Amino acid sequence: MTAIRQAELDALPVREALPELVSALDGHGAAVLCAPPGTGKTTLVPLVLAGLVGGGPCRRVVVAEPRRIAARAAARRMAWLLGEQVGGSVGFTVRGERVAGPGTVVEVVTTGVLLQRLQRDQELSGVDVVILDECHERRLDADTVAAFLLDVRETLRPELRLVAASATTDAAGWARVLGHGRPGGAPVVTAAGVSYPVETVWAPPARPVRPPHGMRVDPAQLTHVASVVRRALAERSGDVLCFLPGVGELARVAGQLGGVDAEVLQIHGRAPAAVQDAALAPSAHRRVILATAVAESSLTVPGVRVVVDSGLAREPRVDHARGLGALATVRASRAAGRQRAGRAGREAPGAVYRCWSQAEDGRLPAFPSPEIRIADLAQFALQAACWGDPDVAGLALPDPPPAGAMAAAREVLVAVGAVTPDGRATPRGVGMSRLGLHPRLARALLDGAAAVGPRRAAELVALLSEEPPREYGDDLAAAWRRARAGGDAYATRWRAEATRLRRSAATPAGPSTPTPTLSEPEAAAPLPGREAASRRAVGAPAPDLRASGAGGADGSAAPATAAGAVSGDDAAAGLVAALAFPERVAKAKGEGAFLMASGTAAELGDGSRLRSAPWLAVAVADRGPHSASARVRLGAVLDEDTARAAAAHLLASGDEVRWEDGDVAARATHRLGAIALAVRPLKNPDPALVRAALLEGLRSDGLGLLRWTPDARALRARLGFLHRTLGGAWPDVADDGALLARADDWLEPELSRARRRADLARIDAGQALNRLLPWATGEAARLDELAPERIEVPSGSRIRLDYSAEHGQPVLAVKLQELFGLAETPRVAGVPVLVHLLSPAGRPAAVTADLASFWQGGYLAVRAELRGRYPKHPWPQDPATAEPTRHTNARLRR
Repeated sequence: MTAIRQAELDALPVREALPELVSALDGHGAAVLCAPPGTGKTTLVPLVLAGLVGGGPCRRVVVAEPRRIAARAAARRMAWLLGEQVGGSVGFTVRGERVAGPGTVVEVVTTGVLLQRLQRDQELSGVDVVILDECHERRLDADTVAAFLLDVRETLRPELRLVAASATTDAAGWARVLGHGRPGGAPVVTAAGVSYPVETVWAPPARPVRPPHGMRVDPAQLTHVASVVRRALAERSGDVLCFLPGVGELARVAGQLGGVDAEVLQIHGRAPAAVQDAALAPSAHRRVILATAVAESSLTVPGVRVVVDSGLAREPRVDHARGLGALATVRASRAAGRQRAGRAGREAPGAVYRCWSQAEDGRLPAFPSPEIRIADLAQFALQAACWGDPDVAGLALPDPPPAGAMAAAREVLVAVGAVTPDGRATPRGVGMSRLGLHPRLARALLDGAAAVGPRRAAELVALLSEEPPREYGDDLAAAWRRARAGGDAYATRWRAEATRLRRSAATPAGPSTPTPTLSEPEAAAPLPGREAASRRAVGAPAPDLRASGAGGADGSAAPATAAGAVSGDDAAAGLVAALAFPERVAKAKGEGAFLMASGTAAELGDGSRLRSAPWLAVAVADRGPHSASARVRLGAVLDEDTARAAAAHLLASGDEVRWEDGDVAARATHRLGAIALAVRPLKNPDPALVRAALLEGLRSDGLGLLRWTPDARALRARLGFLHRTLGGAWPDVADDGALLARADDWLEPELSRARRRADLARIDAGQALNRLLPWATGEAARLDELAPERIEVPSGSRIRLDYSAEHGQPVLAVKLQELFGLAETPRVAGVPVLVHLLSPAGRPAAVTADLASFWQGGYLAVRAELRGRYPKHPWPQDPATAEPTRHTNARLRR
């Protein structure tokens, strides 16, 4: 054992803030610590609060980190400062690995591990202080842990101390959350950093690049990032740390850095621990370290003097309507940019090359989007249900979950048997929550084990939990075989995860009893959290696969899925994928096209072995914003019996009567979600369903489906005029939607008697519209007075008025000579008509709403133009005293 490295401890700047932090915890029990990168907040603060340095009282401290690499690195750094090996006074626990002993008083864990620990022991027995590090990242696990810990402090252990720590965070928001209703919130302690200056170099692409879309990054952008790395190597000394959004981008940029005079390393959350450790250790050789967001926080990468920031990050997204969730590439926030830039100034002055313009920088979001607002919430909802607060009404969350996302999550949990319809966790759900898997995958592991065996189920779920590399192909069974035989980094991680899952499913963390199929509520063990003593879970029926030969969930042997074209790996892969994503089971439509049970179309790439499959279990799919179909990235051959068993909750039979292809279609159907399994014509459909279908047709195809005579159209226009002009009892008939909303008032009884489109065409729309007239008030009798169909002009002719102008005046189109002697413009319902004056041949000659003015002025111009063209017709100089006529001069002289 080496002596404590006191000089290094004394040099950490956060030491100056420790008295204030200790005082805040003593007085309030919770505090927010804001400390810049490199100050020692992740390493010195836990040691002091544990009493390992500084002489304080001995306490057990748990530090929660968002990532495994950060947890391991922090533990190793603290152990080194104490002159110990990890596993002594300081240890760590991450998924699949624990290095700690009976003497461990500071334990660094991931937030996921802490969440599981809280669900097993809500009191956190023996723990005195919890530090939530890097809380600015707003990861869903971290927000959930914070809410649960505050609940524990409020109800069970008021002496438990909480610290939210970060370099860049919404300090006021976290102070409010940790204060949990206390005036002024929790104290905020700020530590001054001794960071070295970091020069900013703006390095946008010379030519515009396409913005990120889904997971896709423009190859030109990655080429530009690689060129900026080469530029930084030429212009600066020291190691270069380059931030990219994902593993695929790391590999592509690494491929473009061949020949550089530096060692190229890649750091990401999936990298083996040995590779991560190598990047975090000093090196005698110059290095380029390509990293995802794992290197933003809690890590000091020695030797780094330059940061190259692509400006891109990955955030979760979910399409709740279709159940297609995925990561999306987005622009990194300004807070993330500050974190990344700070990596260059941890040990000496440095520089950050930002691959965007300074003008763009001001338009970036201030902070990352909280995961709770944008992510799939099924796992969060299950954790909340197991905690005893399914509606999360009693949890102090920094941001409330969106109601729509929670409703979608509840549907998933009910479907897999994890919660009852009212949201309470079932015993099965409690076990699923402890597997460290999304509830979909937990269901696939538990229910699939009986049909394919625990080992095979665990291996397939491990493949589904971390999507295989694209080079593995789109066939899940083939990818499974490749992983079993592979020696690449993915295969190594896959084997470790498959082993963990097999063990987890066999322990009390995962139920070993058959999938519950209960006729009566079944009591479960008390749930942790709020009002633990009074809350009980109720078992809910889960899909029972035994009826189709898939077996139970008890791990016992089960018969083959079903007789068919698939067997072995194909059958197992199809079953497990279908159990995980039942709404994505898909039936072939031909030419590599499928329809998923969710209603979304899906397509396979050219050359895919899966194109000939009659059914498909779609494990991974993505869909562009303007694409009608999802592209299948990973799937497995399936048969219909297995699809029915896996998605049993989507099976439905019934009569379907709808408007389709321009007429009523009536059929009896048996469906698996949107997939029609059996269809037969329906001879005597329910009249109410037929009526609804006819109304659907009138809405989609329009009221033109009815019989509209000229008189009917004229009546509709007259009534529309009166509604616009007088309102009151006169109905709105101009808008189809308004008319259909009153279908009961004017289309009955004909609509209820109709059975098809042809019957609609026999309904006299004019006769039906008469039913809407205000008969009850007596106003209907004044229709011809207020909006006459025709008016008599001075010549004696009765001319039809045109009321069809949607917002205009009624139009009177009449030959000019027929109005001689008429000084005032006719009015209808008090509105002057718009007079279209016609030539003797019936062609437009003038338009006026003021006849008196027209006779005095406009008429003279019309007379001069037309009397030579129509000499047989009268063109008097004084039309006010002339005899109105519709005849020629010769006829008048007879």
